[in-house]
Amino acid sequence: MDMSERPPPPDISQISGWRSIITLVVFVITSKSPPLLSRHVIVSFPFHIPIPVPRILWEGFLTGLSKLRLIPPRDHAKEGSKGEVRGHWETLRLSISTITAPVYACLFLLAILAIGRTEVYDGTIGSDNIEPYDVMIFFITLAYIAISIDASGLLKFLAFKVLQKGGAKGHRLFLYLYCFFFALGTAIGNDPIVLSGTAFLAYMIRASSNIDSARAWVFSQFAIANISSAILVSSNPTNLVLAGAFQIKFIDYTANIIVPVLFTAALLFPCLLYLIFRNEKLVPHVIDMHTLPDAEKEMAPVNPNIPHAGAGEDRSPGLGEILNPYLDRIHATYSVSIMAATLISVLVINAVTASGGGKPTPVMYVTAPAAVLCLSADLFFGWRHRDATRAVAHKGRLAEERAAIEEELRGTTSSSSAPSDALTAADAPPPSGAHGNGIGGDGGLSEKPQRSMTDEQLEAAVARELEAREKREAELPANLVSVTRRAYIWWRETFPAASIVMSRLPFELVPFAFAMFVLVQGLVTRGWVPVFAYGWDHWIERTGIVGAVGGMGFLGVVLSNFTGTNIGTTILLCRIMQAWQQILASGGRSTTDRTFWGAVYGMALGVNYGAFSSALCASLAGLLWRDILLSKGVIVRRLEFLRVNAPIIAIATAVGCAVLVGEIYIMRKDTPFIMLSQE
Repeated sequence: MDMSERPPPPDISQISGWRSIITLVVFVITSKSPPLLSRHVIVSFPFHIPIPVPRILWEGFLTGLSKLRLIPPRDHAKEGSKGEVRGHWETLRLSISTITAPVYACLFLLAILAIGRTEVYDGTIGSDNIEPYDVMIFFITLAYIAISIDASGLLKFLAFKVLQKGGAKGHRLFLYLYCFFFALGTAIGNDPIVLSGTAFLAYMIRASSNIDSARAWVFSQFAIANISSAILVSSNPTNLVLAGAFQIKFIDYTANIIVPVLFTAALLFPCLLYLIFRNEKLVPHVIDMHTLPDAEKEMAPVNPNIPHAGAGEDRSPGLGEILNPYLDRIHATYSVSIMAATLISVLVINAVTASGGGKPTPVMYVTAPAAVLCLSADLFFGWRHRDATRAVAHKGRLAEERAAIEEELRGTTSSSSAPSDALTAADAPPPSGAHGNGIGGDGGLSEKPQRSMTDEQLEAAVARELEAREKREAELPANLVSVTRRAYIWWRETFPAASIVMSRLPFELVPFAFAMFVLVQGLVTRGWVPVFAYGWDHWIERTGIVGAVGGMGFLGVVLSNFTGTNIGTTILLCRIMQAWQQILASGGRSTTDRTFWGAVYGMALGVNYGAFSSALCASLAGLLWRDILLSKGVIVRRLEFLRVNAPIIAIATAVGCAVLVGEIYIMRKDTPFIMLSQE
């Protein structure tokens, strides 16, 4: 290339400026916890910053909101009865977590003018073939369809069939579930597997009598879900960022990554079963499963999307969801059909536009209409069956309220001077001047038990308490909170499927991802990404193709734990690769086709596999996975996550990168790589 035609090298002159230094420091602090900078990530240990506010101002603010009917009327007597020492200051807490840390970092850098309009524009609209808005719209809309499939009960029903086929043979069931989660992860991504499969495994472990720990099952599920999500571009937002950055056709991406992923999954399974989880108590040869009572087997499955469904019925908690799963066949049919048509359309349109030499069509133009169609179907069938779902929800809510009142009556009785086994109730009607949310002014029931009573009298007492609560609630003035609560209840009971899908959508990913795009773009404009690119250039000169694949694979795994999950890592590494190409072009040099594509697909392996490495915050799916397990009584500690995943990630990364090196040598040539022109 002639000297006059060479592009200028990346500008690194700004790195000595104070704003540039602060940008790097803020990026590091956002990703890492300041007290333990070398070990922990800030999103692994969310914390709060206390903000003292004068109590008189805070009380006036709350009173004003109450006067404007934005919040319920304040019960000062009840607040004072809590016995808390109330000083002159009210402490508010500013949450610093996965979602908020990058957003606060961007606001701070904007305030000191370290970043500006250019960084915000490039971090949201896009630059250098990375279009964040397209990535996020694509991901959210496709996630709606995937979660809608889960809401139909299809995933739990298929898992139940796998459980039936696996039977009591522990190793066979482990293999069947492993293959089942791999297939699902490939088709619809890792998030639906985490949402549905994690709870299923927790219930399955509880339903067995000779599996001591859920460790082998849940860790294997999480690993294979993230491994399989590397195959399709649509299965993970990291794949979308990578494919957009280097203008890779979706079908070409899958063709290049599928072989290393398949080898990883095939070779990892025996290592999991016979090395890492070889203890008989983790994966027994024979599994003893509890069975449902005959009466429950004859009951209709409970639709978990309807609030309070199944409450008050004699069912086995959790076990019924496994051995008597709910399936809405109509819902499953149209959701799966829409998903299949969407994925095929995305692949075809991407291949056609890319082969024609033009800029690929934004994928959101395909997935957004598909998601609207799926949502419309969910709303239509919800409205069509609204009478039935409202009746089920009302029955269940009433049963829960009655059970709570009975429990409170029994608790009050046991603490009174009456005999411990006596149930008592008041003869007098409830006080007329009581205020509050369905309870007396002192925080207890409006009826105080005074004497023993029969079951009929207990039933009458519960009925009177329910009536009194409804009356007190009706007498309270309407406010924004109460109106919103009633609207939400109406929405949940009328459109149970659509509402549960909307509540599970990863909306928190949107501000987090956009903030990470902006932060990385700040590193680009302030000269830090070119500095990292120069370091990568020196590494490639010394290590060649093997160093390109292994280096990017290693960086993808490690940095996923330290740069705001694997999404932030993908953004950063893509920018480094783009700056590296600019460095080569400015010097009249070029890399080989093998080296470049080895690095790109090594990155793809690293950022997907990095989700199950050393920290739960390496991916948002990891945080969701931990919370679901915690809600089911399975505690996954951070050190346990690192200890169990260390051999898994070591084996997976070594196998994947080794196979990728062989594939690159076979499929690619040693000719110079020519970078596509960028608009």
